[in-house]
Amino acid sequence: MSVCLVTGGAGFIGSHLVEALVQRGQTVRVLDNFSTGDLANLEHVRRHVHVLDGDITDLETVRTAMEGVEVVFHQAALASVPRSIANPLATHHACITGTLHVLLAARQAGVRRVVYAASSSAYGGSPKLPKHEDDPTLPLSPYAVAKLAGEHYCAAFAGVYGLETVRLRYFNVFGPRQSPDSPYAAVIPKFIAAMTSGRRPLIHGDGKQSRDFTFVADVVQANLLAAEAPGVSGKVYNIACGRRTSLLELVQHLNALLGTDLQPMHTDARPGDVRHSLADIDEARADLEYEPTTDIVTGLRHCLTWWQQRHPTAAKVAA
Repeated sequence: MSVCLVTGGAGFIGSHLVEALVQRGQTVRVLDNFSTGDLANLEHVRRHVHVLDGDITDLETVRTAMEGVEVVFHQAALASVPRSIANPLATHHACITGTLHVLLAARQAGVRRVVYAASSSAYGGSPKLPKHEDDPTLPLSPYAVAKLAGEHYCAAFAGVYGLETVRLRYFNVFGPRQSPDSPYAAVIPKFIAAMTSGRRPLIHGDGKQSRDFTFVADVVQANLLAAEAPGVSGKVYNIACGRRTSLLELVQHLNALLGTDLQPMHTDARPGDVRHSLADIDEARADLEYEPTTDIVTGLRHCLTWWQQRHPTAAKVAA
């Protein structure tokens, strides 16, 4: 049975991926430094997984984790635009140096393929919609620069060393286990935490900015497909829903699900934020046979159910 390594496997996306791999009967190893990950995210599969507490910025740690591995799902990162603006050096170390370490160790260990969690932030502020993989990359933040640099390393290792790499550009992933507690948390868990407590959600800017919100199960699907698809090494794919939702619409959806009428508060727009984001996913459909299965409202319902199970006093989904 092949061994899969998931870096950042105790995190939001990584833990969902670990669960899916365990369900498929894979031997799974997790490397996580628990700066943002949580062992509780692996509670349902913990006894089936070998967890290593370590940092991808330490090359020897990565080499140890890589022994005997066939496929690497590289999810570890400091995934936040505001965090990268506050501390660009930490983002550089995690997303660039860490990725280089993963690739070096994977090549040395004879890994068959590395699937890299890239970011739609690479496209930056270009007004062209939808975003296609061939569009220019114009990163606006240190995080976007760092994730794009990781992409280039993946492409270079595929071309120069023959290490199979596939880059998946995630578009605004959401789902259960996404924490609202960090000052760098994503918008959907922040809105859910506020609105299920009867508080008005806070929007940076006018709320008309839009995102291609992508449910975590679809991202997991894309990773599993990318690990096995033939002829895709060195390529990059948009992984998204293919539809965009504004933040004002997001509030409306949550109000409808909760039976509330909470109007958002507004504050200044944040530097480095992209105005609109929408993916062209035709390449992923054609090469990976990827097909998103969860729309925004269904995904929000799953998130609310998960949140309410852990917070019994939170407002419930309306019947």
